[in-house]
Amino acid sequence: MAKSPISITLDAENVRWLKGRARAVGARGVSELIDQLVTDARKQSPGGVMRSVVGTIDIDPSDPLLEGARAAVRDLFDASLGRPVLVKEPRAALRPAKARPRRG
Repeated sequence: MAKSPISITLDAENVRWLKGRARAVGARGVSELIDQLVTDARKQSPGGVMRSVVGTIDIDPSDPLLEGARAAVRDLFDASLGRPVLVKEPRAALRPAKARPRRG
């Protein structure tokens, strides 16, 4: 099968991991390793099998056409806004800036 060049952007940690993994498995390079990873992933779900969500959502039998869905979602949203939220910044963000030397 012919190969096509692509460009990807990864975090530095992921690049280091890929390079180390390529050496560990004896791949010729990162490109070969990524090709193997994608091939293996494709084999895990042959033909891009779609997973069904049937049975994961319960519809109220009294509202089968979801005519009350907008109001129900709005009520849930309003209730979530009413809950207190604790926001805590990391200590490093609270340190004062370093003083600049005075001129003159």
